Amino acid sequence: MVNIVRPLVSLLTSALVLVGAGCLDAASERVQRDEAVGKAALPGGAIAVAGGLASVRSVAPGEVVLWGQAPAIDLTLSFEEGAPDVWKIHLWNSLPDTEITVTGGAGRLVGSPGRTRRTFEVSRGGSRQVGVRLAPGDAEQGGSFRFGVLSDVQEAIDGVGEIYRKINETPGVRFVLGIGDLTEQGTREELERFQRELEALEVPYFATLGNHELGTDPPPFHELFGRGNFHFRYRGVHFTLLDSASASLDRQVYGWLDGWLEEGKGATHVVGMHIPPVDPVGVRNGSFASRAEASKLIGRLAEGGVDLSLYGHIHTYQPFSNGGIPAYISGGGGSIPERLDGIGRHFMVVDVNGGAVEQVGMVPVDR
Repeated sequence: MVNIVRPLVSLLTSALVLVGAGCLDAASERVQRDEAVGKAALPGGAIAVAGGLASVRSVAPGEVVLWGQAPAIDLTLSFEEGAPDVWKIHLWNSLPDTEITVTGGAGRLVGSPGRTRRTFEVSRGGSRQVGVRLAPGDAEQGGSFRFGVLSDVQEAIDGVGEIYRKINETPGVRFVLGIGDLTEQGTREELERFQRELEALEVPYFATLGNHELGTDPPPFHELFGRGNFHFRYRGVHFTLLDSASASLDRQVYGWLDGWLEEGKGATHVVGMHIPPVDPVGVRNGSFASRAEASKLIGRLAEGGVDLSLYGHIHTYQPFSNGGIPAYISGGGGSIPERLDGIGRHFMVVDVNGGAVEQVGMVPVDR
């Protein structure tokens, strides 16, 4: 049985973070930061990542470091006269079998310094513009695959390695969706610590942010991880992660969402965000600030043919339904749990077969 009384300290922390963030104004600022992700000047050129699906972590002559937020990343390198001819691209948070394809030049893998880190070399051969695709060979195939879901680590970062070991032991997981509240206050130091701990995870972690990432202004999440609102496709399945950290979606995000829903029409579509539009229990203060907006969003997802919706924020595991869409709350990263529900730390595993969600399950960590 799920306890309907959320721990007071957790509720107060969430409320304070939301108030301190300035909610809607801060959400608009985060949208502007989303739009800047994946674009940067290089020494003698520029880089643009399609869809903002990777953040540009650092640049140097002939070298760029990216943090990936999707299995497949397409980017364009543009060069001025006199720019270096050979460039290294370091992709962090990558699928282990990511390969490189280059248009307008040549590319090759030159190293794998970590399970989820790949280093590629691009030779432009004098071209002023080069297209690069970084993706595993199965990215456009059909068939079956499995992904994980994990949120709400927060102050339990010291033990997150135990969860990662359990994920590593779970067969077939290709990547993990992070549904927010990675940290306690969202500081640069906490987020960098989170990324260091991810080195123990053998698959990439594609994350949006939660209300606990709003503890600093502006939040460094976009610089270190990337967009809070983004969309990608893998093996025919569409994935949309949304920034609901302010218990709302920014007006501009609804425009993006309409486009992503249209793009995913007729295909399986998975949508995730941190704070759910509606708390299925209803008395835990764990939902959107506006019931009218919650109804609008759920109706839009239903009309758009979304097949699965995923949420965090409430520190338990609970299946329910959102306007006829199968929905799951999973806040099992280790932060203060719902009392007496007996669920504890956990992550979710979703099996996709033939392009359709076949099975959703919860994997306990401590038993």
